[in-house]
Amino acid sequence: MPDSIGRLFTVTSFGESHGKCVGAIVDGCPAGLSLTPADVQKEVDRIRPGESAALTTRKEKNKVEIISGVMNDITTGAPVGLLIWNEDVNDSDYEKIRYQPRPGHADFTAFMKYGGRNDWRGGGRFSGRITAGFVMAGAVARKLLAGRGVEIIAHTVEIGGIAAKPTAFNEIKAKTDKDVLRCADPSASRKMAALIAKTKEAGDSLGGVVECIALNVPVGLGEPVFDTLDGDLAKALFAIPAVKGVEFGAGFAVARMKGSENNDPYVMHNGKIVTAANNAGGILGGISTGMPIITRVAIKPVSSIAIEQTTVDMQKMKNATIEVGGRHDVCIVPRAVVVVEAMMAVTLCDFALRAGMIPGVLK
Repeated sequence: MPDSIGRLFTVTSFGESHGKCVGAIVDGCPAGLSLTPADVQKEVDRIRPGESAALTTRKEKNKVEIISGVMNDITTGAPVGLLIWNEDVNDSDYEKIRYQPRPGHADFTAFMKYGGRNDWRGGGRFSGRITAGFVMAGAVARKLLAGRGVEIIAHTVEIGGIAAKPTAFNEIKAKTDKDVLRCADPSASRKMAALIAKTKEAGDSLGGVVECIALNVPVGLGEPVFDTLDGDLAKALFAIPAVKGVEFGAGFAVARMKGSENNDPYVMHNGKIVTAANNAGGILGGISTGMPIITRVAIKPVSSIAIEQTTVDMQKMKNATIEVGGRHDVCIVPRAVVVVEAMMAVTLCDFALRAGMIPGVLK
């Protein structure tokens, strides 16, 4: 199904931006995992990191409900149903422009693909709102992985061309969730915040880059040649609506390196085989190397802006102009940090189950 991802740990996404609810069905979660609504709520609450000029004024309680697959706070082995009810919805802004596709959105492609029967309210299935379901599924995956020592953290490394300085993992872990933009570099965060405020005044928007790191991933995850770990990670990350680019390790910089610069030499460290560098980003041949998995994700600027833009009227088949109303973020990068972590967790959990790293029943 196109709304599902994963082989053994399968996540099926459902819901629309202004529909009744959004959520996910997690099939393949082992029986015996301690799981409460609070475990999932903790991750969902992180989607909105405090008050910021970057964020929409849409107010949702985002109260998590677990509707199946858990009894007495323990997973049963049945599909785990997770949902959040949509409450703060307003269709009026979208009704006016139903037949005028918003530049940068999927309005036109969805209209053509589904014969105009797609849910056009707030982007419907193509809205970032559906990623709340990804985060709920990711919360389950993170808990399974944490039991095997795997740790995942993402952070903002760039907004609007302002880049954060390289930071050690422990510092990223300590600082990211305390910063409103989820940036571990306070100086860069202040500059980013100032640029966001200035951009908001101009009615425009900004994009950026999120880096995600996974530690303690064992050697051997990945199923070449078509189910490679980096390939499936990229697929999961591209399911996030605003993602336009994914790279691993040194990424596109490898095109400008010599082999002697790009290769990661093997060395012994505390009785283990490791690499002296990690240009590969923890993946070689589509298989995890045991080194930290490092990926960076390019997030496009928010498409809904207050500036007048050109479009067409699909009913009249004439050129038109559009001013997008509604409640929108100026920059979704801080939100995307949490979603990127979730998709990393979902993918690693699926491969961990396929490799037998996580058993079908937890003791």
